[in-house]
Amino acid sequence: MKIDRLIGILSILLQKEKITATELAEKFEVSRRTIIRDIEDICKAGIPVVTEPGRGGGISIMEDFKIDRTIFSSDEIQIILAGLHGLDSVAVSGRYRQIADKLLANYTKTDGQIMIDLSVWDKPGNREKIELIKTAMDSAEKIAFKYFTGNGETVREIEPYHLVFQWADWYVWGYCDTRKDYRLFKLSRISDLKCTERIQEKRNVPEYSYKKKFDWKEEVQAVVKFDADLKWRLADSFGADFIQTDEKGNILINIKWSDKQSFFQYVLSFGDKAEILTPVEYRRDFNEFLNNIIKKYG
Repeated sequence: MKIDRLIGILSILLQKEKITATELAEKFEVSRRTIIRDIEDICKAGIPVVTEPGRGGGISIMEDFKIDRTIFSSDEIQIILAGLHGLDSVAVSGRYRQIADKLLANYTKTDGQIMIDLSVWDKPGNREKIELIKTAMDSAEKIAFKYFTGNGETVREIEPYHLVFQWADWYVWGYCDTRKDYRLFKLSRISDLKCTERIQEKRNVPEYSYKKKFDWKEEVQAVVKFDADLKWRLADSFGADFIQTDEKGNILINIKWSDKQSFFQYVLSFGDKAEILTPVEYRRDFNEFLNNIIKKYG
């Protein structure tokens, strides 16, 4: 992402007397034009960068300008490194580890107490999707893909603005041409992803907010009883602090859900270890739901 690239460029400039835009472009696997824009951003941040054209020229930081390396404490560096290593866990190239190594060149290396792995179990294809989306965002290019939802398959074209790791999964957030609004799309539900070579529109992009993920209506509110030995699984979904038990040790959870169909499917995933207690009409509807399944098996 851009901020990581800016940190990497700055780190290189602090360690080398001079480097060309072409060398930086090759190192960070972007265009020379992108590097030039990055240098302009670094200058706007108040760091005096000098560019010398022609043979023997290059990019360097103004002589006698220094950033005190004590600006970051050891703990702060460990937090930065944890973030970079987390990004490296989903990167196809080793760019984030390279940035981390550059930071370590000026700091004493210690074992990190925090370890972050952002890869998603059994979804290796996300790495390629993340790289393609990052490339599209850097060049302000639209992407197109097939998207699978509970209502079927659709073809979408969006302007990607953010890659988001949230709810233990990866998403891309951007302006959807179909919905004429900003939407969040889960990477695991995306197929046939490609760059369109069509440039994004000029927009006043709002700040990303997790509340815009879904139009969550909470149509379903029910009390469900679970067997005591399911505590480990329910803790993953609802949090260990919110688990309450009855006098027999059974777990009682007041569940809020988006729609009745998916709620029934969730309860069914626990087999005979879960029982809807209230409301009574949900018990009747769930009974009908189960009977329809039984009919499929004769």
